[in-house]
Amino acid sequence: MSNSLLDKPAGYFSNVREEMATFLPEKIGVVLEIGCGEGGYAAHLKNKYHCEVWGIEYEETQGSHAAKLLDKVLIGDAHVLIDQLPDNYFDTVICNDVLEHLYDPYTILSKLKMKMKPEGKVISSIPNIRYFRTFFALLFKKQWDYQANGILDITHVRFFTTKSIVKMYENAGYQVLIHKGINASKSIKPVLFNILMLGFFSDIKYIQFATVAQVKR
Repeated sequence: MSNSLLDKPAGYFSNVREEMATFLPEKIGVVLEIGCGEGGYAAHLKNKYHCEVWGIEYEETQGSHAAKLLDKVLIGDAHVLIDQLPDNYFDTVICNDVLEHLYDPYTILSKLKMKMKPEGKVISSIPNIRYFRTFFALLFKKQWDYQANGILDITHVRFFTTKSIVKMYENAGYQVLIHKGINASKSIKPVLFNILMLGFFSDIKYIQFATVAQVKR
């Protein structure tokens, strides 16, 4: 199996994350999306809210496409490019399913604090490694099989639980304002397992966790 980000299903780089709309601040202001792909979600925000939108994208093909839609796009490694962003500039930073692809998301979050305005917010969607299908495959079948996309996406280099997401933000100097499971499975299996385990596994029904955080002042 190839480990290139380019070997992805159609729509991987252009997905408009409607389920994340509820987590946007009332005043969205100037937006930065890290991992903007082809710019589908960022362009959606730009058109809907008439706001200034920047993007950072690792892949040149997708980044070049996004550059036609957004105000400014930096193409390359976010670990390096984040230093090129203006200080005290962004109101909203979006990291939808991207932090798990970064070798050092902790430093990225720490550096972002200087790039945001005092009341700026980071909004992220991060896969839940304890999602029941992944969890059960490991627990009962001893399987840990990487895929082209999904929770065990072969390009994921970091894995998170609900607690480790909150801890990452807090250790980076943020206050977590909202932290909520999203894209819950409709299967009865995680519900029954949670009941059997006395409520200690309520998180396993969620594919991802959405988080809204603000810099501690």
